[in-house]
Amino acid sequence: MSLEQIAATAAILLAAYFIRGTTGFGSALISVPLLALYLPLQFVVPLMMLLDFTASIVMSGFSFKRVQWDEIGILIPFGIVGVILGTSLLVNLPPEPILFALAGFVFIFAVPSVFNIRSDKLASRGWAVPASLTGGTVGALFGTSGPPYIIYLSHRIRDKSDLRATFSALFFTEGMTRIASFLVAGLLMTAQVWIAYFAALPVMLGALYLGGRVHVGLTQPQMTRLIGVLLLVSSVSLLFKALQT
Repeated sequence: MSLEQIAATAAILLAAYFIRGTTGFGSALISVPLLALYLPLQFVVPLMMLLDFTASIVMSGFSFKRVQWDEIGILIPFGIVGVILGTSLLVNLPPEPILFALAGFVFIFAVPSVFNIRSDKLASRGWAVPASLTGGTVGALFGTSGPPYIIYLSHRIRDKSDLRATFSALFFTEGMTRIASFLVAGLLMTAQVWIAYFAALPVMLGALYLGGRVHVGLTQPQMTRLIGVLLLVSSVSLLFKALQT
């Protein structure tokens, strides 16, 4: 990469992991579409997977007791199936239809969150199956598994700190599956990915710390609106990526 690309990459990762430290998710939603503008997707997705996995370890360690493990337990089995499916289709599947469909799906659920319109009734656990299958598949394909999981869990968990901790623990467990799947597919066997990973670690850790400080001062409605805004950004970036592809 040129010096300009290195500087741009550092700025993108700083913003992405500041958001991750604040909400517990959002790093791949922000970084993957932007990095993919000038870097190959087969490089960007493994790099962000390694960074997100490390971020999940750091954040889950700080808030282990707040994780809602009963919610994660129902998501993991179907998420693993999705990861295996998504990895096997990473090279061969035309991405445009899935990206368009996912962008529209995320947009529909983002608007009520932006305006803090939500029912007091919890979402049925039956929605865990399509949420985890979609999240695992899209995460392996594009490195952005967050939206389906975010939509489901934000309608299951009310406390903002519990929600943030559960996001991180979920992405940690899913990340282990993605690492194994990517190793089998040979996507983690290049020196460039590992050099970029170790170079990006200080930026990622510093941004997580700053985001964590901001999280403490957020109210629940502010957290809900921030989630909605990030989902809208995700929807637009997914649409842009589909058009670019």
